[in-house]
Amino acid sequence: MPKRTDIKKVMVIGSGPIVIGQAAEFDYAGTQACLALKEEGYEVILVNSNPATIMTDTDIADKVYMEPLTLEYVAKIVRYERPDAIVPSLGGQTGLNLAVQLAKKGVLDECQVEILGTSFKSIEKAEDRELFKELCLSIGEPVLPSIVVNTMEAGVEAAEEIGYPVVLRPAFTLGGTGGGFADNEEELREVMRNALSLSPVHQVLVEKSIKGYKEIEYEVMRDKNDTAITICNMENIDPVGIHTGDSIVVAPSQTLTNKEYQLLRDSALKIIRALEIEGGCNVQFALDPLSFKYYIIEVNPRVSRSSALASKASGYPIARVSAKIAVGLTLDEIRIANTPASFEPALDYVVTKIARFPFDKFSDASNELGTQMKATGEVMSIGRTIEESLLKAVRSLETGVCHIYHKKFDDWSSEKLLEYIRKGTDDRLYAIAQLIRKGVDLLIIYNHTKIDMLFLEKFKNIVELENVVAAAKGDTEALRDAKRMGFSDKYIGQLWGMSEAEVFCLRRDEKIFPVYKMIDTCASEFDSYVPYFYSTYEQENESVVSDRKKILVLGSGPIRIGQGVEFDYSTVHAIWTIKEAGYEAIIINNNPETVSTDYTISDKLYFEPLTVEDVMNVVELERPDGIVVSLGGQTAINLAEPLAELGVKIIGTDIEAINNAEDRKCFERIMNEVGIPQPQAEAVTDIEAGVAAAARIGYPVLVRPSFVLGGRAMQIVGNEETLRHYLRSAVEINEKSPVLVDKYIQGKELEVDAICDGKDVFIPGIMEHVERTGIHSGDSISVYPTFSVSDEVKRTIISYTERLGLAIGIVGLFNIQFIVDENDKVYVIEVNPRSSRTVPFLSKSTGVPMAKIATLVILGHSLKEQGITEIYGKESCRWFVKSPAFSFAKIRGVDSYLSPEMKSTGEAIGYDKSLTRALYKSLQSSGMTVANYGTIFVTIADRDKMRALPLIKRFYDLGFNIEATKGTTEFLRSHGIRTRYLRKLSEGSTEIYDSLRKGHVTYVINTIDVNQHSTRRDGYDIRRAAVENNVTIFTALETVSVLLDVLEEITLGVSTIDAE
Repeated sequence: MPKRTDIKKVMVIGSGPIVIGQAAEFDYAGTQACLALKEEGYEVILVNSNPATIMTDTDIADKVYMEPLTLEYVAKIVRYERPDAIVPSLGGQTGLNLAVQLAKKGVLDECQVEILGTSFKSIEKAEDRELFKELCLSIGEPVLPSIVVNTMEAGVEAAEEIGYPVVLRPAFTLGGTGGGFADNEEELREVMRNALSLSPVHQVLVEKSIKGYKEIEYEVMRDKNDTAITICNMENIDPVGIHTGDSIVVAPSQTLTNKEYQLLRDSALKIIRALEIEGGCNVQFALDPLSFKYYIIEVNPRVSRSSALASKASGYPIARVSAKIAVGLTLDEIRIANTPASFEPALDYVVTKIARFPFDKFSDASNELGTQMKATGEVMSIGRTIEESLLKAVRSLETGVCHIYHKKFDDWSSEKLLEYIRKGTDDRLYAIAQLIRKGVDLLIIYNHTKIDMLFLEKFKNIVELENVVAAAKGDTEALRDAKRMGFSDKYIGQLWGMSEAEVFCLRRDEKIFPVYKMIDTCASEFDSYVPYFYSTYEQENESVVSDRKKILVLGSGPIRIGQGVEFDYSTVHAIWTIKEAGYEAIIINNNPETVSTDYTISDKLYFEPLTVEDVMNVVELERPDGIVVSLGGQTAINLAEPLAELGVKIIGTDIEAINNAEDRKCFERIMNEVGIPQPQAEAVTDIEAGVAAAARIGYPVLVRPSFVLGGRAMQIVGNEETLRHYLRSAVEINEKSPVLVDKYIQGKELEVDAICDGKDVFIPGIMEHVERTGIHSGDSISVYPTFSVSDEVKRTIISYTERLGLAIGIVGLFNIQFIVDENDKVYVIEVNPRSSRTVPFLSKSTGVPMAKIATLVILGHSLKEQGITEIYGKESCRWFVKSPAFSFAKIRGVDSYLSPEMKSTGEAIGYDKSLTRALYKSLQSSGMTVANYGTIFVTIADRDKMRALPLIKRFYDLGFNIEATKGTTEFLRSHGIRTRYLRKLSEGSTEIYDSLRKGHVTYVINTIDVNQHSTRRDGYDIRRAAVENNVTIFTALETVSVLLDVLEEITLGVSTIDAE
């Protein structure tokens, strides 16, 4: 069937800000789909509130609405734009839920908009647990015994009937939010309360638990001619019980017999035919390892996280093909490279995906894994064997390990390790390897973990080779064997007492280099050249080296807190600009979720770990004219120095300039030379020096390790006792890793992103944060243009930015953060010599393509040559607000108190001609409940009480009820505010929790005094209870003040007829 000509305008709904469970894979899918629809000649209207993505660039769709993804706004856009059709399956669960709401509310019928691709009826059948169960039973496919419930008591009865253990799954949530296992009634009540409140339809599925079965996924595709194919199947190394987003996953599956493989494949195809899916779809199975019994866990009738992984693993662009199927094309009409899309890909390599967790940032959170997803991102690697692929993935993670070895387990006994591996954790793999080193039988490990023996055998192969290599120092054959199995130079160096660079040089002398194999979707059965490569130690090299001038760009690796999709945005823009400038653009990256690892973006994609060794291997082959390191976040910047030492030419901001900004002594010297004030600070290398420095500078002080990303382990400390505790427990402190002690200045925080070409500086805009200093810039609400500082302060900021850019030696992008104290004195907090997380937001708000301009500067085209003559861009007459999005509900044990350590996973944008409306939209976009009625619960530190009083009075005047803890209640009553007193947990009462659970509380406002230890625990418990009951919590009074401005704007007052 040719494509449809009766539709002209198509609307695509995106997935909104990044949260755990819904990350950058939807940026990749959405970008692909929008471009595919434009390619077929349709006008594309995009709605998505995430400014950090390539997808929301104005050249990806014809019109981009970055409005909140709520029914109210999307319905408005549908009525205004009147699209002919809407594609719901590309924006994750958010996009799907919105499309369902639009259909149910009658908006689509009223505006005569049809749903393209998978129909509304099919979506309901796959998403609604009851309908799905009926469908499976009707076609004879096995589903788990389960009962759908809407109340707590029904849940208890259901569990009795099915028999414990059970698993709870709330309907219409993403990333397994609110789900969990229960082994008895007490656990069931705990999980059920949360699950019912999180499901938008208050519906929870109680299901028999099959922990210990293998978890297998099939990624399938169907068109309306009923041609259905499997693109790839994947196997979780971890058995059922750990969310597939958190599991280690290999593709293709490794332990299935041919019979099992065909059995599940037939079942997957049967299901998508019965559901009448049109486009991509993901089917998850649980397979009994001891028989041919299997169950269908779930079906995602949309592009999912797994489909991004399957696309990158197979080279088959699932989102692009899905979009084309949606507009009526069939698989045999769509081409991929030289082959029709109806060919099933064949894989002659092994792909491994390992999740990247935020536990390094949230050290107080539980690292136990379950059915609720906790990972913020993932890495993927490709090798010829399971061992090689696994080891490449481990060293891609950037968690300080370069092998399946973790020093944490060095002194653990076998008993302790065996107990530890019973539960899934982020580091279970290393504990298993340690047990194998101790000679523990694989069968015992299998019984504790239910990880298939095949995988355990492979781990054992790695451990056995460690001993062989260790005993053969300097032996080239041992080196070859180690490289073939995927050992890193760094780990071989540890075994041989050499540095990573020395091992690399030894390999270079012996000419032991990898070759690069191509991923061509059809295992070379057809002749097609796809510029998508992975390394392996074999004979034949398939990467054809051209004689063009080449630039190599380093990507930013896995998404984690502090380094998100914003860095991929700059990377992709750089690649496009390098291609336009006539160079061959080559990228190295290892994140399967992103646009930069789509092989159609660059001239060549190397899907490799971002380590010195793997980058050098590519450099040896390609001999690029320069490497760009200033766009891939801290990952790429950290590689600059070791690469330069090996003779690589770094273009743009060079090593000396990076050092000038990041090394404390150099930076202070430059600040003094150009005469810019900065808060008093000292770098210390032991605890006593730290205590003495803090005494000299004067408390409160801000302490943090040198060279950080996302404010890791940063804290404001108010006295000596807390400082000693921090230096002992939170950071490594020694000669190599000094800790910085800064004077903490209270004031307004502002930041700029700017471009310097060595002669001139250009600042597109200045952003001002709503929250004062002490909250990480990534967690504060950021406003462009500035809203409360004088022109004098702005002039100072512009002058300081220009002086610093030139003095440090920046060529390209840089970011500076400032504090303005109450006397309007401007201080510089820090300079980042790279693209920052605000570049996409500022680019979109000002209309200045910053990453493009900076890339041209790096390639040698000055700002003047590009026609940029002014130092400061023209300020917009609209307001743009960036709000953080948090994922606290996903990770138990994380404290939601905002501090200098970054905690947000994503960001959302709001814009309008009025500042309060822009703020309102931004808060709505970030997922905050903005309600102008209800109850607020308040517990305020003594030093903040006077500042909080007028704010609480404004809530009172809006008609809110006020509840508070003892001290706060007495204070508020004495100032004439009617307050209900609730006792704390430490006072032996659960009143506060009961109030939060009942659902009347709209907001919790809680501030703490950094010097008071006594109230710490209570505050933490209250914040945790708020998060678990989905109540919005504020820990900064500035945010509360902004919220009140918004509430007062949207609330119509009431008064008596004779009021003044």
